[in-house]
Amino acid sequence: MPVTSSSTRPAESTTSPAPSLRSGSLGTADIAFFVVSAAAPLTVMAGVAPLAILLGGIGAPVGYLLAGITLAVFAVGFTTMSRHVRGGGAFYAYITRGLGRGAGVGAALLALIGYNGMEIGVYGLLGTATQDTVHALSGTGVPWLPVSLAGLLLIGYGGYRSIDFGAKILGVLLAAETGILVLLAAGVLIEGGAHGLSLASFTPGNVLVPGTAAVLAFAFAAFTGFESTAIYRREARDPSRTVPRATYLAVGFLGLFYAFIVWTAIQAFGDAEVVEAAGSDPAGLFFSAITTYVGAWAADAMHVLIVTSVLASLLAFHNAINRYGLALAEEGILPKVLARIHPRHGSPYVVGIAQTVLGAVVVLAFAAAGADPYGQLLLWVNTPGMLGLMALQLLAALAVPLHFRRVSHREGVLRTVVAPVAAAMLLTTAIVLVVTHLDLFTGASATVNTVLAGIVPAVFLAGLALARWLRRSRPDTYARFAAEPPAEADAAEAP
Repeated sequence: MPVTSSSTRPAESTTSPAPSLRSGSLGTADIAFFVVSAAAPLTVMAGVAPLAILLGGIGAPVGYLLAGITLAVFAVGFTTMSRHVRGGGAFYAYITRGLGRGAGVGAALLALIGYNGMEIGVYGLLGTATQDTVHALSGTGVPWLPVSLAGLLLIGYGGYRSIDFGAKILGVLLAAETGILVLLAAGVLIEGGAHGLSLASFTPGNVLVPGTAAVLAFAFAAFTGFESTAIYRREARDPSRTVPRATYLAVGFLGLFYAFIVWTAIQAFGDAEVVEAAGSDPAGLFFSAITTYVGAWAADAMHVLIVTSVLASLLAFHNAINRYGLALAEEGILPKVLARIHPRHGSPYVVGIAQTVLGAVVVLAFAAAGADPYGQLLLWVNTPGMLGLMALQLLAALAVPLHFRRVSHREGVLRTVVAPVAAAMLLTTAIVLVVTHLDLFTGASATVNTVLAGIVPAVFLAGLALARWLRRSRPDTYARFAAEPPAEADAAEAP
């Protein structure tokens, strides 16, 4: 047998595959955990639903149902696009297909502002929620800033680890926060409410009232982040099925769960008394109800679980931001260094570190200015984020029929035209409702509200300008923007 010397032996490749996201890591339930956790159901119910009841009366549960129906209609076209666009850019990739690269770049910047706004502002809520919990349980006070900074580090670590690690954490936290609300509902149903159970909340006379417009504004805000299912396409098992299923599951669960829990809270006090109770102590409405129907220990548990609910929302948004940042770094819109993926955890860890640093800068800036962590850090930063994501939903709905007019496909007209056009009309109404009731979200002056609302069109216009610059100065980058990845990039779709 001939011997081959080391000098003549063919060179063996020592190059290892480049690190990549963990394809096939997430199933339907995992992705649904991410998007439902981002909505923070317990925080929305205990913190915002009393205001919806105060403004809209006992018809408030229907507002959440109507918002859920609207977003389910939007999901029809959105999930249809998800089967035809394989890239990781979700919103901006869909919008590029239908409205062109200029609008796509504008949408990419809106996504960065929207998701960062929704996350960074919530660090103010983390600080105040922890303050309230510590005071309720021990009677002592804690400063909000160290809590918020500790939260930044904790969430940064969660994003640094693998995506399935985050899914397991969110699964536990989501089960806990929804569990305490189910416990409240069970107590109310078993006891029969304050005066017996009533379906008056669903009658036209209680729904068609002036305050319903404000309820709808709160309700649409309560679903923010549900569309991030498509961001996890590259890590999903069989994404052409998993992403649509997770989207419908998230929308359906949130719409029905919100409406049911708000209705049970109304029953806890009675149709005639609940509005007065919400007006006298909105922050304590749910705690009072669970103390009465379950026990003081459950109210203590609810205080703790609100903090974990906020943490779950932060981790979900952090992971979404990381994947948008990764996609844009791979596109060449953001610095290439942000496209690095951890060789062990398969996470976009560099963009995660950058996002954590950005969050720390914003939080410290608000603290240095003496701003209120809830009334200013949370509300002023969250508001343009929420409006940005709603604007992205509208642009995506408009993009669907325009895209399918240009390509050959086998999708039905209901999915590619009727549902997206209906969703665009409904989302336009929702945006108008939110903008015209912005003072309910911010508690700020008309000048501040104008600035906050104006950030969204300003960012989109900046994106259009950036697209024009890219087309002139970096034509290769512009031409590759939101292009379809190679077919093998969807290898995870195999069952």
